[in-house]
Amino acid sequence: MFKPASVLLAVVMAFQVQATPELKTVGEGSYRYLFWQLYDARLATLDGAFSDYRKNAPVLLELTYKRDITKQQFIDATVDEWKKLGHSSAEQQQQWAAQLQTLWQDVKEGDRLAALLLDDGRVQFYFNGTETGVLDDTAFGAAFFDIWLHPDTSAPKLRRQLIAAQ
Repeated sequence: MFKPASVLLAVVMAFQVQATPELKTVGEGSYRYLFWQLYDARLATLDGAFSDYRKNAPVLLELTYKRDITKQQFIDATVDEWKKLGHSSAEQQQQWAAQLQTLWQDVKEGDRLAALLLDDGRVQFYFNGTETGVLDDTAFGAAFFDIWLHPDTSAPKLRRQLIAAQ
């Protein structure tokens, strides 16, 4: 005989373990800094095509780490990229960095961090396939994905690989 409380617990646990949606890969590439390969990246959409991430939502960016990186190193690098692009204010960057403190964690070699840009502009984060939270500020989605997908990215080779440009 089962107990209603145990059934409810099983249902709650099932909803806590969520995987990233099945999307078709647009492109893949690796990001290197000096001599080190930091991560492999994959961009995916519903149909496997990409023209503009805002039009192609949902869009998934998945990073598979090749080295151990602390949460703070990743957040600092993200803020540095926002500063270089200049598409967001210092105040926005600080707010987003504070929110990322609660959504991200240190990564070890082999860990996967994924960001899913939803149709409504929110960004859902996953760590090794499990959802870690949602950032609701729709301006964040554009700023975050611009790090990899904007023409002025500091990683143009990776951008070309991700969007499958020739």
